[in-house]
Order: sequence, then C-alpha cells, then structure tokens
Amino acid sequence: MTTAPNWLSDEEQRTWRAYLHATTLLEDHLDRQLQRDAGMPHIYYGLLVQLSQAPRHRMRMTELAKSAKITRSRLSHAIARLEKNGWVRREDCPSDKRGQLATLTEAGLGVLERAAPGHVTAVRQAMFDRLTPQQVNQLGEIMRVMAQGLQPADAKADLPWLR
Repeated sequence: MTTAPNWLSDEEQRTWRAYLHATTLLEDHLDRQLQRDAGMPHIYYGLLVQLSQAPRHRMRMTELAKSAKITRSRLSHAIARLEKNGWVRREDCPSDKRGQLATLTEAGLGVLERAAPGHVTAVRQAMFDRLTPQQVNQLGEIMRVMAQGLQPADAKADLPWLR
C-alpha cells in the first residue's frame, strides 16, 4: 500500500513558486549581463572562476564537472568553446594517462578580470541591494542549511561557505 504524498501547504507552495521564479529570473539576468558585457554565458564564467581559484589555475576535468554540477559531456562542450576563445587549454594529466586537465590561460584570466566588476555589480543590484543586512544573513543561513542537506558528504569539506 502506498502512502499519500505530503502535499505542500498553500504557504509552502507560494514560497516554492516564488523561489523558482526568482532563481530563474536571477540566472537569466546574470546570463544576459555576461553575454552582453563579456561574450560568455554564466556557466562559462563559473568555470573560469573555478579554474582561477584552483592551484596553478587548473583542475582535472572530472573534478571540474563534479564541482560545477554539470555532466562531463556538457563540460567537454564548454571547454571546447573556451579553448576556441583561447581562455582555457586542455592538458594530459601527468599522473593518469586517461585523465585531462583544464587550465586557465593568461587570456582567460584577463577576460575573467575584465568581466568580474560588471558581474559583481549585476549580482549586487539584482540581489543584495534589494535586501536588508538581516535578510542577507537569513538568506545565507537558509541556503547553507539547504546546501548542507543536499551536498554529498564527501564534497562538503571542499566548500568553505557550508561551514
């Protein structure tokens, strides 16, 4: 015998739909800003940021896909586009003949440095300028609780904002 679903209350439904709508609008806003100002979608910007923060500006492709929460196929396509722009290059992994590394180039670092000010302005205007300091703290706490519950245990140590 199956049990009936625990349906969302009216308030939970309103909150869920507001969350979905706001996150969709925010992602679209950031994507349009980065396309306009830097010629890249938000996902590419995120990949460049991750590479810029990695030791020696490079990561194994499998780890990059895992941390970006995208499939290896989608990552491979994105890296191919970033390579075409001269922002990233692929290298064979010296310790594993089957593995590949994605490495941020000087040109990639330059485009990231030029794109970052406009991106942070867009984030600030779309999100933080609309919230009180108390709301920012509350939102941060809520998002950390959600992320901690959803993030695989083996990945939590790599994410300092979850602590």
